[in-house]
Amino acid sequence: MTNRAPYAADPDAHGGREFANAGAVSPLAGAPSAGSGETRGPRSDFQRDRDRIIHSMSFRRLKSKTQVFIAPDGDHYRTRLTHSLEVAQIGRVLARALGLDEDLTEALCLAHDLGHPPFGHAGEAALSEAMQRHGGFDHNAQALRTVMRLESPYPDHEGLNLTWDLLEGLAKHNGPVSAPNWALAELDDAFPLNLGTWPSLEAQIAAVSDDIAYDNHDIDDGLRAGFLEPDDLLQLDFLADQWRAVEKRFPNAPRDRQLRELVRGQIGLMVNDVLEQTRANIKGFSSVSEVRDAGRQLAGFSLEMTEHERTLKRFMYDKLYYHPEQVSAAERARDVIARLYAAYSQDASLMPDEWRARLPESDPGRARVIADFIAGMSDSYAIQSCEAIYGERPMGLTNV
Repeated sequence: MTNRAPYAADPDAHGGREFANAGAVSPLAGAPSAGSGETRGPRSDFQRDRDRIIHSMSFRRLKSKTQVFIAPDGDHYRTRLTHSLEVAQIGRVLARALGLDEDLTEALCLAHDLGHPPFGHAGEAALSEAMQRHGGFDHNAQALRTVMRLESPYPDHEGLNLTWDLLEGLAKHNGPVSAPNWALAELDDAFPLNLGTWPSLEAQIAAVSDDIAYDNHDIDDGLRAGFLEPDDLLQLDFLADQWRAVEKRFPNAPRDRQLRELVRGQIGLMVNDVLEQTRANIKGFSSVSEVRDAGRQLAGFSLEMTEHERTLKRFMYDKLYYHPEQVSAAERARDVIARLYAAYSQDASLMPDEWRARLPESDPGRARVIADFIAGMSDSYAIQSCEAIYGERPMGLTNV
C-alpha cells in the first residue's frame, strides 16, 4: 500500500492467527496461505481475511436477513448483505483518505453483521431472552463466534482463522469491552484480544461507517415504504437546510430524485466531517499501538455532527423503527424465534443431522448450539422451519 500512515495497521506486522501452522491452499497464490503473518502470492494477510469472509456461507446468507423491514417482498429494500456492502464502500473511502489499511477496513465492514440472527434486532431480542439462563446472546459476540468457530471450511482447524487484528476489530469496534458475555469471554480465553483497549483506527472507521450507512439508507428505505414522509424529515433543521439546497440546485427534478440527492448529500457531509475530525484527533500519533493505548475514540464525528446524528437516530426510532406496523411485525418475528428455540430444545430430532450431531448432553452447551443454529438462519428459512414444525405459516411478517 502506498501512502500508508504510521498509525495504520500493517498486514506484514499483524498479531498473528489463532492457528499459526494452518496451511490452507490458496488458489490465487498457488502456495500455502500464511498462518502467522507471512505474505505469499499477490494478496496481503488482510486481503486473505476479506476474501475468506466474502466466500463464507455466513456472508452469503446475509442476502436474506432483515436490515430494517422484516422479510420484505420488494426487490429494492436493503438486506444485511446490501447494507454490509454499503458500509464497506464508505469504509474504504475513509480508510484511503486517512492512509489506513483499506483491506482490513473493508473486511471489518463486511463481517460486522455476520452474527445477526433472522429478523434483525427483533430476532436478537428473542434469542437473548431464550438464552438468558445460558449466558445471553449478542450479535457482536456471535459474529466473532461465527468466524472463529462456526464457519469452518478448512480441514485442519475451526473457523476462518482470521488475523488477530480483524478479530480484535470485530470484538470491540464499538470500543473496549469491560464485561464480555460468555461467547466473547470464551473466545478471548482461547485467543486473547486485549478487550480493555480501543481497537485500531480501521475498526473505529468500520463502526462509524456503519452509522453513516444505516442512518441515511434507512431513510431511503423508509421513504420507499411510505413509513416516512418527506415533510417529517424537514422537521430536522439540519436536513431542512440540505433539502433547501437540493431544491435550489435541482428545482425541476422529480421529487423522488430530489430525496435521493438529499440522502447522498447527507452521506457526503458525514464522511467529510469524520475525515476532518479524525485528522484533528490523530495529529501527532505515530503508531497503531499509540492508537490502541489512547484511551479514547479517535475516529468519529465532530461534536456538532454527533448531536445531529443523535437527533436523527431519535427521529428514526420514533417514525420508522417504532412505527406500529414495524412493532407488530417485530412481535410476530420474536414469536417465530421463541417457538423455534422451544421446539429444538424439546425435540432435537427436528434439527438437521449435522447440527444434531454437535449437541452436547446438557446445558449451557446444548442451548448454545441451538442458538447458533437459529442465529445462522435466513428470514425465509426461519419462517419455513416454523411452518414445518407447527403446521402453519407465521402470518404478517412481510410489512412492505
